[in-house]
Amino acid sequence: MKITIIHGQNRKQSSYHIGTLLANKMTSNPNDINEIVLPRDMPEFCQGCAVCILKDETYCPHYHYIEPLTKHIDEADLLIFTTPVYAFHASGSMKAFLDHYAYRWMSHRPEETMFSKQAVCISTAAGAGMKSAIKTIKDSLFYWGVARIYSYGVAVGATSWNEVSEKKKEKIQYKIEKLATKIKKKHSKVKPSIKTKVVFLVMRHTQSLAWNKVDNNYWKAKGWTDKKRPWKS
Repeated sequence: MKITIIHGQNRKQSSYHIGTLLANKMTSNPNDINEIVLPRDMPEFCQGCAVCILKDETYCPHYHYIEPLTKHIDEADLLIFTTPVYAFHASGSMKAFLDHYAYRWMSHRPEETMFSKQAVCISTAAGAGMKSAIKTIKDSLFYWGVARIYSYGVAVGATSWNEVSEKKKEKIQYKIEKLATKIKKKHSKVKPSIKTKVVFLVMRHTQSLAWNKVDNNYWKAKGWTDKKRPWKS
C-alpha cells in the first residue's frame, strides 16, 4: 500500500507522531511512505487568481511547488492528513495547501483516482478543537471525491509528544491499530458513498450549463457527461 502523509506543521509533535504511527502500521516498507511537510514543501498562500480553474492548474504561480506534491497524492492508496489545533481550526499551512486544490473539487475537475482512495484526518490538541480542525480538511477531501474518509481527533493534554502520558499513548496506540485494521480491510475494495455519488451527479448536471469551458471539456474527455463514472459500478 502506498501512503502519502501531509503534515500540517514543521514541528514533529503529537499529530506528526500519530500520523507516522498509522503509516507504519499500514506498511513495513519505508519506501511506500511519502511525506509532505507544511509549510516547508508548500510555503505560499493561494493568491485567489483562479487561473487553475479558468485556465489550467499549470498556470498557478506556485505550480513548481504543487506539481511534485500532487504526484505523491495521486500515486497514494491512502492519504493521511495531520494537523495540531490552531485556535480551534487546522493550521494555516494546511488551509493554504488545500486552497491550491480548489480546481480539483467535483464542481470543477476532480481527479478520477480519488474515487477509489481512502484518507484519514488526524488532529491533536492539548484540550479541544479537534472536530473543527478536522472538518476543514474533511470538507476538501469530500469534494475531491475521496471514497472513504476517517477522522481521529484526540486531546493529548500536552503541548509536545514527550509530555504526553504513557497511559494516553497506550490508548492512542490501541485506536490507531483498530483504524489500521479497518483501512486494510477496505484496501482495493472501497467505493464512494451515496452522498458522494449524488454530489457528483449534481455537478455532472451543472456541466450542461458549460459556464466554464475548461471544466466542461475535461468532463467530456473523461466521458462523465455520458454514462461513464469515475468509480467501478
